[in-house]
Amino acid sequence: MGYKIGADKKQLSLLPVSLDDYIPADHICRVIYAFTALLDLYDLGFKYAMPKDKGCRPFDPRMMLSLYIYGYLNRVRSSRRLEAETIRNIEVMWLLDDLKPDARTICDFRKNNAGALKKTFRSFNKMCRSLDLFGCEVTATDSTKFRANNSRKNNHNETTVGKELERIDQQIDEYLASLEQGDKEEQGKQTPSAPAIKAALEKLKERKEKYQKLKETAEKEGEVSTVDPDSKLMYSGGDARKLDVCYSVQTVVDSKHHLIVDFDIAARSDDKGNLLNMGQKAKEMLEVQTLTNLSDKGYYDGEDIAACEASGVSCLVAKPKPGGAKKEEGFTRTDFIYDRDHDCYKCPCKNLLGYMRDTKHSDGKVYRVYANYSACTACPEKSKCTQGKHRQILRPQYQDAVDIVDQRTRENKEQYGKRQEIVEHPFGTVKAVWGYKQFLCRGKVKVTAEVAMAYLAYNMRRMITIFTEQGDNPAAVFGQWA
Repeated sequence: MGYKIGADKKQLSLLPVSLDDYIPADHICRVIYAFTALLDLYDLGFKYAMPKDKGCRPFDPRMMLSLYIYGYLNRVRSSRRLEAETIRNIEVMWLLDDLKPDARTICDFRKNNAGALKKTFRSFNKMCRSLDLFGCEVTATDSTKFRANNSRKNNHNETTVGKELERIDQQIDEYLASLEQGDKEEQGKQTPSAPAIKAALEKLKERKEKYQKLKETAEKEGEVSTVDPDSKLMYSGGDARKLDVCYSVQTVVDSKHHLIVDFDIAARSDDKGNLLNMGQKAKEMLEVQTLTNLSDKGYYDGEDIAACEASGVSCLVAKPKPGGAKKEEGFTRTDFIYDRDHDCYKCPCKNLLGYMRDTKHSDGKVYRVYANYSACTACPEKSKCTQGKHRQILRPQYQDAVDIVDQRTRENKEQYGKRQEIVEHPFGTVKAVWGYKQFLCRGKVKVTAEVAMAYLAYNMRRMITIFTEQGDNPAAVFGQWA
């Protein structure tokens, strides 16, 4: 018995005469086509949204956008690989009407339309909002780190630059000493000639000037990346190195179908200070006035939490455990219990500390001061409490809002327990399954465009899955919606 026999390569066959015959009615390419057909490219800011009157005809940005969406949906991000797809992939030929842009044209499209690509992601979300795919009630916020297109060797801080300058100075001294010695043999080898030494010195001096400029920048900003200046050294976690040059992408996800609502490229590696920003973005995108947002202890910041509560975003945030070991003897801040009804603190010795005044602390924040001078003076346990004349408790002005959030989080453990499954779903798909762990582009603007395309692809894949499970044709749904 031989092997299975296929068709003869030279045998003529009657293939379909239309590209459209190769693409089924429920194919993802038709969803991409239906989506891009609904967009107002001029309003979104795409280059060449209006064709030129003179010169070479540009490619239709609608087709180029379709190519990129298809690429991100199928784990193809490189412009060279996308160019290869236009030649060998019948699905891409259908999307592009059999046009074949080269790699440079494909790369320039992403570069020239970075801002428009983020608007495209938001336009898709607005369509999903109209299709009732967002719950618009509960969201979860978290961040994830993507490696930047900048190696650790090209990231410098004040210490590393200082060590490099010391090494350069040492090399310059060695070359100067070699010049004074002239042509002598050392360890059986002749030293370089004077012209060669002078040429090496010039290169070292140029390198020294470069690192002196880097040192000035590092002293001002803390660190500097020479290849991608916007990237920072961060604790990346996951399967990456513990420390790597990354971008932190703040992401807010809706709980209904785990669709990504919006994102932002954070300026800091930690999450503090981003809760209000992401809550406002979620409200704007979902077009709601109130919202419940779940986030981990990295977002626990009193001012940020109070601002969220005031803006209509009800927070559920895990409270971090206090750092450091508790003293074996003596009273700590946690031993003083606040009585909201009477606006006072009860100390471990049952004395009441009332409100005295407001004070501005060294951190720039205003605190309410609570004390009981007479009770402290006569207290027999004073040595366990303070070494000063009396004990003062400083209460932040936003503490009332934080206490409410703490109580709400404790009372809604079941709801808060869903935070991880909501927000980690997109991260697991985009990074672990699709393999998008490192950016191809450099700079915050272009990196934002990459995130927009990856998140748009994720949301589109989720939308297709949702409608397919319901027995609907996603491409037809878009057409009906339009």
